[in-house]
Amino acid sequence: MSIFGGAISSLEKGLDFSAAKQKAIAQNIANIDTPNYKAKSVSFGEYLSNAKQSTISAHRTQEKHINFETKTSSSGVFDYSNLRYNHNGNGVDMDKEQANLATNQIYYNALIDRMSGKLNTLQTVIKGGG
Repeated sequence: MSIFGGAISSLEKGLDFSAAKQKAIAQNIANIDTPNYKAKSVSFGEYLSNAKQSTISAHRTQEKHINFETKTSSSGVFDYSNLRYNHNGNGVDMDKEQANLATNQIYYNALIDRMSGKLNTLQTVIKGGG
């Protein structure tokens, strides 16, 4: 039985996406002066499809029933292979990375606030409403 109907699991997957995006942004900023470095990004669509596939599960009561298997795919991280911003072949745009960093931080904070609200509701129920 799920107390929140999968809300905690969905929030967890959102936090995983935000963490992967944060890692990609940090790598881009760290490699701003690296020659021929290609900027990395995280695809929300890829994360969404992975999340949809990973939630499929089935209980087999007989051996003849079809077994559902989750498919593993890439992490959703890709690079911009033909994009250049600097004369040395580097594909990192610092202004864009800083904007992405700020956007991701707002998204992460919103998810954390929502998760905190869900857990506070659970705590209130456990304490008996007082």
